[in-house]
Amino acid sequence: MANLMNKNTRLGIIALALAGLAGLGYYAYTANRAPAAGPGAPGGGAAAKPGGGPAGGFAMAVEVAKIVAADFSDEASAVGNLKSNESVVMRPETPGRIAAVNFKDGAIVGKGAVLVTLDAAVQEAELQQARANLTLAQSNHKRNQELLEKKFVTAQALDNSAATLKVQEAAVQLAEAKVGRMRIKAPFNGMVGLRNVSVGDYVKEGQDLINIEDIGTLRVDFKLPETYLGRVVKGQVVEVSTDALPGEQFKAVLDAVDPMVDQNGRAISSRARLDNVSGKLRPGMFVRVRLLFGERKNVLMAPEQAIVPGAQPTVFKVVDGKALATKVKLGVRRAAQVEITEGLAADDVVVTAGQLKLRDGAPVRAIGEGSPGAQPPAGMIGMSGMEGMSGMAPAKAAEAK
Repeated sequence: MANLMNKNTRLGIIALALAGLAGLGYYAYTANRAPAAGPGAPGGGAAAKPGGGPAGGFAMAVEVAKIVAADFSDEASAVGNLKSNESVVMRPETPGRIAAVNFKDGAIVGKGAVLVTLDAAVQEAELQQARANLTLAQSNHKRNQELLEKKFVTAQALDNSAATLKVQEAAVQLAEAKVGRMRIKAPFNGMVGLRNVSVGDYVKEGQDLINIEDIGTLRVDFKLPETYLGRVVKGQVVEVSTDALPGEQFKAVLDAVDPMVDQNGRAISSRARLDNVSGKLRPGMFVRVRLLFGERKNVLMAPEQAIVPGAQPTVFKVVDGKALATKVKLGVRRAAQVEITEGLAADDVVVTAGQLKLRDGAPVRAIGEGSPGAQPPAGMIGMSGMEGMSGMAPAKAAEAK
């Protein structure tokens, strides 16, 4: 009898457990089918969808943004460095002791100015010796010419004296070159740097003495992605700015483009020339570069997060409360925005968050400040207006949730 009672007790417990599981399953099913109650809807009634779709059902909450047509400044941005138009470090070609320093640090010097003079006593003595030998060779050659006319010497003797004369002329030129190397001259107009040598120092061949920079014109070296290769043309206007002079813009002109594309970064090296008569800019400064291609009207811009990557870029366009997969063609990208060249029109609404869980034709419920019912703040146009709409969407979405 006790065994029968224990068996009935176990069966009763199992039956109660099955009944509980069935109740929980039914509750979960009905809860998922129930429409989300919107703000201000008493009694849990269904709220109308901002996207215009039917209320209730399995509509997924997504963040959206509106496609805006705005004027677009077609440009390319890069960072670069300033370099002198001409730059050289002066070094002696022969060792010697410094006899004179003929400049002040940071001074402006002209082409051909003697900057440093080395002790040239030995070289000047060799020059005097060569000139004396040349004078003697000239006299001997002239005498042989006169004697040949009187038949006192042979033509061979005259040829020998002529050869000796040429050798002595070359010796004088060599001695003059050695003396010239003891005077280090500026190769162009420019500004000298800070010297590290003084009178009396012994310098070796090739030792750095002083640098000289031509800063009246500066070179702006920068790199652009290879996608701009067909649009970069010599003579284009380049705007240059630097953090060292905030608020100031400098105009440069594109001077040259490297014919070879960098294989590592897939970039093209470019160089612009900048007039620096004011002397505000200096070689070695870091600068920001804007290459202007022109202005375009009514360019369609969408947030980058709306693009679903793939073989063909796709966005989900919200139409009558449904997400429609739409293939698009993209243009330039800038400030978290991307240009839409084909596939969308102005005022279209696209999904910016939650699209990875969507399928074509799925019902959606738009939330966030970028929803179709919201309008962009007055005065915001172009990219600024787009960023003003999409930048607040996550915060509002969190509040709605």
